[in-house]
Amino acid sequence: MDNILAQGLMEELIGNGISGISKCLEILFNEAMKVERTRALGADPYERTEERQGHANGFKSKTLHLRSGRITLDIPQVRGMEFYPGSIEKGQRSEKALKLALAQMYISGVSTRRVTEITEVLCGFEVSSSQVSDAAKLLDEELLKFRTRRLEGGYKYIYLDAKYIKVRSDNQVGSQAVLIAIGVNNEGYREIIAIDVKSSEAKQNWKEFLVDLKERGISNPEMIISDDHAGLKQARIEVFTNVQWQRCQFHFAQNAQHKANSKPQKAEIGQDIRSIFQQDSKEDASRKAEEIAEKWKTKNSGFASWLEDNVHECFTVYQAPTQFHSKLRTSNGLERTIREVDRRTNIVGIFPNRESVLRLVTAVLIEVHEDWASATQPYMNFSN
Repeated sequence: MDNILAQGLMEELIGNGISGISKCLEILFNEAMKVERTRALGADPYERTEERQGHANGFKSKTLHLRSGRITLDIPQVRGMEFYPGSIEKGQRSEKALKLALAQMYISGVSTRRVTEITEVLCGFEVSSSQVSDAAKLLDEELLKFRTRRLEGGYKYIYLDAKYIKVRSDNQVGSQAVLIAIGVNNEGYREIIAIDVKSSEAKQNWKEFLVDLKERGISNPEMIISDDHAGLKQARIEVFTNVQWQRCQFHFAQNAQHKANSKPQKAEIGQDIRSIFQQDSKEDASRKAEEIAEKWKTKNSGFASWLEDNVHECFTVYQAPTQFHSKLRTSNGLERTIREVDRRTNIVGIFPNRESVLRLVTAVLIEVHEDWASATQPYMNFSN
């Protein structure tokens, strides 16, 4: 990775924070202290050497409050010599350096050489590539726990969407699909409930994604909100056969405008579609759609037929309480979340592998997830 690019993207991450991953900071601190104790003792755990200066004597817990959040440290204890890990003090003075190390792990596919250089500044001595790899493995395990956690408590609504990211594979650059699911739980709060990176949005890939959701605890949501992507639609019908589906009205309007035969037609179709979705009831919306289809039969019969065949898929929202219509009629809430992912991944450009995509996207979405969890008001107030 180019040094200027690496510095730029890491400074971007540092400037915008990765405060949602305090657990990752905790892991890095603890690993650094264990390495420091090994160096101070002159021997690995249980190793007998003439150079040994003392003996490991367990750990003592200590809580630190950083800008990234509260972390619990397991401070290595030693008997037979004085020892206190300097990496704690250095790490507190330079939390940015910790974040920089993590950022490099996420983005570069864990380039151990680069991370070794950074952690040397943190710990005050050289850290081996194998030790960096061990720390990176622990970080991956934490991110994996989030992606595979059991989904308890029930979810009323699920939003599904995908974005494409450029990834290098076999010396070629191609696009891979990041599949994302947001759930609104029974208390009305949003959660990031699934993340994965697949080769495409083919039916089989979406099906695996949805089956995993089901196996982790999603049983019977009231409604799924998504666009009309063919692979997603087929997979959704197979996995969540009896769950109501709301076709995203925003994507539908975009699809409708693509049916226009001219630029003036595009604007007029857009206005007509908006007039359908502004109706207060399913009956009124259906009536308005019939009027508009009739209007277009002469000047654009293709659009008129398409509208008659598909517009009813956008009316499922009317079955939900009126106060939730604005949040259920489109998947725009998930689109905004994806824009945050875009902002952080566009800096990288081309990722070195699938794993590095999954690391950074998971880290960004954990941050979003924890912001939602700490909100003072639910996204949807079901008590009313």
